[in-house]
Amino acid sequence: MASKDNYDLLIVGAGPGGYVAAIRAAQLGLKTAVIEKDKPGGVCLNVGCIPSKALIHQAEIFNSIKGLSDMGIKVDQQAFDYKKVYEKSRTAADQLSKGVQFLLKKNEVELIQAEATEISKGQVKLSDGKKLSGKNVIIATGSRPREIPGFEIDEKSILSSTGALMLQKLPESMLVIGSGAIGVEFAHIMNAFGVEIHLVEMLDRILPLEDDEAVDVLYKSFKKRGIKMYTSTKAVSQKSVDGKLEVVLEDSGGKKKTLHVEQILLSVGRAPNTENLGLDKLGIETDKGGFISVGDYYETSVSGIYAIGDITRTPLLAHVASKEGEIAAEHIAGKKTVKSLDPLSIPGATYCEPQIASFGYTERQAKEKKINYKKLVFPYKGIGKAVAVEQAEGLVKVLIDAETEELLGAHIAGAAATELIHELLLAHSSELLPEDIASMIHAHPTLSEGIMEALREAKDGAIHM
Repeated sequence: MASKDNYDLLIVGAGPGGYVAAIRAAQLGLKTAVIEKDKPGGVCLNVGCIPSKALIHQAEIFNSIKGLSDMGIKVDQQAFDYKKVYEKSRTAADQLSKGVQFLLKKNEVELIQAEATEISKGQVKLSDGKKLSGKNVIIATGSRPREIPGFEIDEKSILSSTGALMLQKLPESMLVIGSGAIGVEFAHIMNAFGVEIHLVEMLDRILPLEDDEAVDVLYKSFKKRGIKMYTSTKAVSQKSVDGKLEVVLEDSGGKKKTLHVEQILLSVGRAPNTENLGLDKLGIETDKGGFISVGDYYETSVSGIYAIGDITRTPLLAHVASKEGEIAAEHIAGKKTVKSLDPLSIPGATYCEPQIASFGYTERQAKEKKINYKKLVFPYKGIGKAVAVEQAEGLVKVLIDAETEELLGAHIAGAAATELIHELLLAHSSELLPEDIASMIHAHPTLSEGIMEALREAKDGAIHM
């Protein structure tokens, strides 16, 4: 029996795309409901961005013990209990999930705790048989960890990122397959707590989507910390032997190597949750990877139905999903908005140590596209604050058009990189030139002086290099 409820907008999924779209829609006067089968906040808030950053914070506190020893302070680590680290991460996630529920209620968005089983034009069917009517629908069902043959996830010996977040006891050794942001962050966390880490990447460098020079800073740091990295290498098989996992690796030249580890973390990407929604009946096609094609304002081929976040072929990032949700909601409400996000203006952030942050073209991409560019680089060792706080490992790198000096991309490797990148991103989106930032007074001592110094290289040259 159909429900009497008739909404302006129904949103399937309350992750960072869905709940932000719901709140924005409500702010614009739309009667909105969001359907969520699990906890509000989605993967990012519950088993992704937030709890992983809580673990990273605890790892960095643990790492600071080494600094205490330099001051003659001895710390007894025998009572260390990783379960308490895990509990702190869950507290952060639970607190913020409740915060999302509060925000939905505050904005008069109806939260429907149910599973959507079929989406049709103007209607969403739930697992209990109830049907909700809505003039528009946004699909924001997110993604799940991708598997590879022979390395099926059981969350015991072979973990997904979710399983790794839920560990309450650390293994002695771990193989991380895939060195994107998730793999690198977990390598950082586990290594900080004393786990022997092996990091495997099929491509020729870790963090393959980032700029080579920025990645080189991280590679050297990881190597110094004892993280064993195998690039241009793939894991071809695994089996249990004497209580451990025997894993065979093979490099691009065919040379094989055998490792023995307690657990494997699989971080080879994510698969979109687009099955079992009746999209084929609706006439919405998905590609071979299961992703939904969208047009302007993230509308699908069916009028009135939109798709945002990890189920589309845009970067699988929480902040991308949130912004796409805002755009779709604003379009539905009749508010003037951009048609889509500019891929060159999307910031990327990897929260390892040192941090990596970027936007726009990498130098490799600029060369491939035969762009006439100029490279501006300033090392962290020339930043007074970085030296003072013993974080002089890193660089600021900016690519500009050789003729117009337009900012084409920026890459920061080092302390606070994920915060610093936004000064450069704002300059890019505001169409500022290097001299506009280089001539601006930056407080001393701050890490942001590295940005000022790098941009001085466009004309007069850096002062402190």
